[in-house]
Amino acid sequence: MAWIAIADPADPRFSCTGLGSDAGRAETASQRDDPHALLTRGTLLIEAKLAPDGRPQTLLEWEQTHPWRRGLSLRAIPGGGVVLVVSQGDSVCHGVVRHDAVNGDDTLRISYSWDAPARSGRLVVEKVGAPGLSMTELRDPPPLLLRDVQTVTLQKGARLTDPDVNFFAVSTRIEPVGPLPTLDARVPLCTPYGYRPLGQIRRGDIMRLADGGNQPVLNVVRRTVPACGLLRPVRLRAPYFGLQQDIIVAPEQRLILGGSDVEYLFDQECVLVPARHLVNGIAAHFCASGPTATYGQVLLPSHEAVLAAGTAVESLFIGRIRRHKAKLAASLLCDADRSRLPDHAGLAYPVLRAFEAITLAARRAA
Repeated sequence: MAWIAIADPADPRFSCTGLGSDAGRAETASQRDDPHALLTRGTLLIEAKLAPDGRPQTLLEWEQTHPWRRGLSLRAIPGGGVVLVVSQGDSVCHGVVRHDAVNGDDTLRISYSWDAPARSGRLVVEKVGAPGLSMTELRDPPPLLLRDVQTVTLQKGARLTDPDVNFFAVSTRIEPVGPLPTLDARVPLCTPYGYRPLGQIRRGDIMRLADGGNQPVLNVVRRTVPACGLLRPVRLRAPYFGLQQDIIVAPEQRLILGGSDVEYLFDQECVLVPARHLVNGIAAHFCASGPTATYGQVLLPSHEAVLAAGTAVESLFIGRIRRHKAKLAASLLCDADRSRLPDHAGLAYPVLRAFEAITLAARRAA
């Protein structure tokens, strides 16, 4: 199971065998020469910025008539909604998700997953940088024609997409939604016995917290995603932010910054700053990557600051997902014992918006 299609405005890619770190893992590899091969289960992932003027947006749409009529339409509508229509001959599957992201600065990550043999699917809308998600279950979603996925990915004329779409991608698996890991496996994390790469951390290990305390690791989650849009890796450079070495993180990994300037500007002891807000070409920049990126993160009993190469970063925040059975089942923690998962009631510190992070960075550079 793998990502087989990734299309951003500059570099569309398709491979029946899988892309990036998923190369060779796709079960569709044997179907490359079959013009009628069906993708019976999978996920369509789209990331798009909401229109600042509140207009409706066609996020992705296509229609084909040979050898039978079929198509897909995914649209964002004013007032906070996403509408999906998938057709295959006389079969039509549709779903609507309401969400509270109505600001033109908001970016949505939308996942349409289908399992035609199981006659089930789901449509999920997540606001990038915000906890929680909106989800609706779908009945009898039709399979997609594999050749359609290839054509729509590689040929811009075969599809309609809004200019505010960052990318879309197709996976042959039902992709998880919800809490997203944000650290490269090589990032060194502090333990009572020194630093160890995240890739070597296991459940039950002890993490040294930024405040000097210790907590056990309840789980280590990992996920491979398209390295596009707001999933594209960010390199944070030493010695900025107190780093002892460069580290690679997801754009939504939040650093915990404090000091007199933070207290003066924001009247807070510390603030959370997403890595993407720190990208300035010097202290942080988007780094070259293949088609996919794999991120991991540690889950602790409480939402804490851990030390990554000398700087404080937040551990995985899962909110109260364990109280929502369907959302938990759709997440990376689907196999975890619900009774043993923690409740993270809220973020420990406020999250800076882009212009606030720029103000703080400019003041520190002065």
